[in-house]
Amino acid sequence: MSVSEDRTVQPATAPAPVSSIADPAPLGLAAFALTTFLLSSKNAGWMTHATGSAWLGFAFAYGGLAQLLAGMWEFRRGNTFGSTAFGTFGAFWIGLALWVELVANPAVAGIAKAPSTAAATVASLNHDLGWITLAFAIVTIYLLILTTQVNLGIFLVFLGLFVTLLVLAIGNFDAGSALLPTGTIKVGGYVGVVTALIAFYASASGVAAGMGGKLQFPMGKPFIS
Repeated sequence: MSVSEDRTVQPATAPAPVSSIADPAPLGLAAFALTTFLLSSKNAGWMTHATGSAWLGFAFAYGGLAQLLAGMWEFRRGNTFGSTAFGTFGAFWIGLALWVELVANPAVAGIAKAPSTAAATVASLNHDLGWITLAFAIVTIYLLILTTQVNLGIFLVFLGLFVTLLVLAIGNFDAGSALLPTGTIKVGGYVGVVTALIAFYASASGVAAGMGGKLQFPMGKPFIS
């Protein structure tokens, strides 16, 4: 007895490709959180025994470059929200650091040559910061709305960020020629510190999820699913 070989052999279904790129969101969140914590501590008036510029280098290297890279990796993973958010705020930190180095520091140094211009110079710098923080508060509004489809933790990060930027915008527009943080700017600093702590938690949650161990940090459900 022979076995017929006329049957058509169906090819095996190929398994779906597994991405070899780890989730970059925990890195982006950590970079955002650390730099925000440093600058917000300065705004809150806590760095009385420090230079107050501890945030500046990390605005370039961590909050800036590392967060921007996280955004580009999110593009690779097909995450439009993550790539836009991390790319935007990575560029924010780099831009803010460049503004300090290229605009603010030279302007303050120029006061020594023309002391009579001190009040007007500081007032114009405060207004610069007011416009910068206001512009990024506007960007944060629609990102905040869209986080209602992500999870509670990310929503709280962007809610805190929006409030921080809005309060800082009001504070800087109202600061006049004040060189030290005013009361409103200090409030923005306090809110920024809380925002940074929430972002640290969100970063830890992402790292734990990527490890797949028993220790996990819940992020809550999205408002809209």
